[in-house]
Order: sequence, then C-alpha cells, then structure tokens
Amino acid sequence: MMEHDNRLENGVNVLYCGDRNIEDGLILSVLSLLKHTTEPLHIFVMTMELTLEERQILPVSQGTVQYLDSYVRQQNKNSSVMRIDATSRFQAEPPAANLGTRFTPCCMLRLYADQVPELPERILYLDNDVLCQEDYSEFYHQDMVGCELAGVLDYYGKWFFRNRLFHMDYVNSGVLLLNLRQIRETGLFVRCRAMCHDKQMFMPDQSAINKLAHSKRLWGRAYNEQRKLHQNTVFQHFTTSFRFFPWVHTLTVKPWQIEQVHQKLKLHEYDDIFQEYTDVTTTMKGYSQ
Repeated sequence: MMEHDNRLENGVNVLYCGDRNIEDGLILSVLSLLKHTTEPLHIFVMTMELTLEERQILPVSQGTVQYLDSYVRQQNKNSSVMRIDATSRFQAEPPAANLGTRFTPCCMLRLYADQVPELPERILYLDNDVLCQEDYSEFYHQDMVGCELAGVLDYYGKWFFRNRLFHMDYVNSGVLLLNLRQIRETGLFVRCRAMCHDKQMFMPDQSAINKLAHSKRLWGRAYNEQRKLHQNTVFQHFTTSFRFFPWVHTLTVKPWQIEQVHQKLKLHEYDDIFQEYTDVTTTMKGYSQ
C-alpha cells in the first residue's frame, strides 16, 4: 500500500488509462483540472506494455509522469502523479474476445482498477480527450453510498442501448465517478472482465459496464458534454459526432489538435490551456524519458 493512502481522503483522485499515445491528451486534461480546483490532485495513470501480433503497445513514459508530478506539486505541494503498470493484471485476464477489435486494449484497463490496492475508494475516471471547463467539486464530492458509479448518458447510445424499454440508462464511460469500495463488493469489474473475455462487443468496456452495473447515478450532460461546449459545461468530451451541413458526415477533433479545434470547432475557450500545454511540452523536451 502507498504511504499517503490517508491523505487521499483529502483532495481529488483522478484515473487515466492508456498507452504512450495518450500523453498529449493526458497533459492537457490534467492542466485543465488544475485550473478549476484549489484542492490537491492525486493523478493515477494505469498503463501497460503489450505485443499484439505485429502491433507494439508501449506504456506511458515514466519521464512524462515524473514531469507531471513535479508540475502539479508546484501548484499544490500535496498533489501527485503516479504511474501504475497493469501489464501483469491484463495478461492474467485478457479481454480475449475483443483484442482484435478497432478499440485499443488499453481502453479496457479501467476494468482492472478494482485489483489495484493503491487506488482509493473514490476516484474520477477520465478519458484523455476530456477537458475541464468549470469547477467539478459538486460532481466529485457527491454522496456515493450504495452506488457503483455516477456518469452521464451517452449522447447517441442512449437512444439505441438500454436495459429497459422506456428508461434511458446507457452511460458514456469517458467521465465516471467510481465507488471502488462498492465495485469491489458487487464484483462489477470482475464480471465486466469476464464478459470482455467471452463476448465480442461494440465499445467493449462501456458495453459491459452498462450491461452489468447494478447501481448507476445519472447527472446532466454538463458533466460529460459530448456534442458542443455550452456555458454550463463542466467536462467537455471530444468524441466523434455527426454533422449535417453541408452534408451528413462525422467529425472527430481531439484537444491536442489545436489548429483543428480552432478551425473546425471554432473553440477558443481553452486557449490559455493550450498555451500552458505548449510551454509544458517545450520544457519537457530533453527531459528523461
């Protein structure tokens, strides 16, 4: 167990999962979180190394994590960033039926969070393409007694995927407040891993969570805005969306594609974060990887 487990009760615990390709998004997302809280931030990055046929998956570099750790501590001395190598856990229970799908195996790493003793009981999971626009303390500090997770309906999936005919309950997994104590008690992630091992699915981890979760708390779209930025948006999730003008097409723009964020999404609300990101990544060049 980690020495600072007790102090994790104070502050905000955040989980990111992925391989080396998430680093740009990770940095941007963390910078946006820093802007909107005065509480200590405890960032956990679950990553792994994997060879899959001719494909090599490399972990988030220790150098990036170490630099981010020093950076967040400059903002608040009680903050921290920690890398967790989940390679052995993933290999012990691989999502075999979904390894050949278009979804990177690393997107399923969150389903192993219950096995990591270092992770605190309350933790906010974020995809690396999520940016924070407003204070998120109300969402993070909500009452989670008896609830496995809290999230927001998937903008498109809510219409097509539901457990009950007239009840929308299909949650987007890009922003999830996890009650790991409850999840460990109910075995939710154990069952999700088994399902991903046995059954090929579209968006495997998200599908398994929605199918198997006993208790989900739903929040308004401001806490996982998947379409366009609004005045009350707290978390903006840069997902693929449909556009109908001048023709029907999909549009995918990620936060680190700054020029496209400006030109295609017409967004300048994050320009201060983008400038900070440019400064940070410039400083990181030459930093030990």
